[in-house]
Amino acid sequence: MTNYLFKEEQDISNAFNKNGYIIKNINNISSLEYIKNKIVRVIKKKINLKKKIDDIYLLNNIHKFIEVKDLNNFRLFVINEINSDNLFRTHYYKLSRPYLDYIVGNELVMQIKINLSIQFPLDDSSLLATHADTWSGDSPYEAVVWLPLVDCYKSKTMYLLPPKETKKIIENFSKKRLDNSETLYKKIKKKVEWINIKYGEVLIFDQAMPHGNRINREKETRWSFNCRFKSLFSPYGDKKIGEFFQPITMKPITKKAISFKFPK
Repeated sequence: MTNYLFKEEQDISNAFNKNGYIIKNINNISSLEYIKNKIVRVIKKKINLKKKIDDIYLLNNIHKFIEVKDLNNFRLFVINEINSDNLFRTHYYKLSRPYLDYIVGNELVMQIKINLSIQFPLDDSSLLATHADTWSGDSPYEAVVWLPLVDCYKSKTMYLLPPKETKKIIENFSKKRLDNSETLYKKIKKKVEWINIKYGEVLIFDQAMPHGNRINREKETRWSFNCRFKSLFSPYGDKKIGEFFQPITMKPITKKAISFKFPK
């Protein structure tokens, strides 16, 4: 098959195909700063800080200011605030634009609402059980852009099951006697890869791979966003355009073609 990809595009494509994900430095620092500053403003809108605190310290230690019983309401408050800000989604896309062009395409739809995870130390109320999004109706044509607002490592991060191991699981799914997600995790826990990612980096991964998190046993809180992107004209699963996705980079010829009519 003829290959017209540039070297950088080919290298990134090869890495994504091999690992099921890529981690890249964010080039658009102004967009990252916009996102971080927005979250800090939202936090200060919700809680009364009596003295000036470093932004990253505040994010890593938000569990010292919010009680576990209030965490879900606080998280929903933050989600509502960011999704009410039209510029937030624009900046989120800009963080990963060149890599999405390489991996997904340049005519994209974007998830309408960006998700947020806040995982306190030793908190078992914010766990994401082992799953693959495609198992619950998502299209395999989707990729997830996962953005940390703090350094994420060890148990303060998420895990992914590599492509080769995912293939084994899928091929033998009916034979594994996997009664629930915890049983599945126990089967794969020695095979999963824990994602080590720093603030200032972005992760793009194939959501058809099993993934999830466990109890955060580090001393700091994890903040991470996730949002799905797919090619405008690729097949959709249960989540449809206009309901879950919104076009963001439609090209001029596409706009013309949508309204094209043959002469009578």
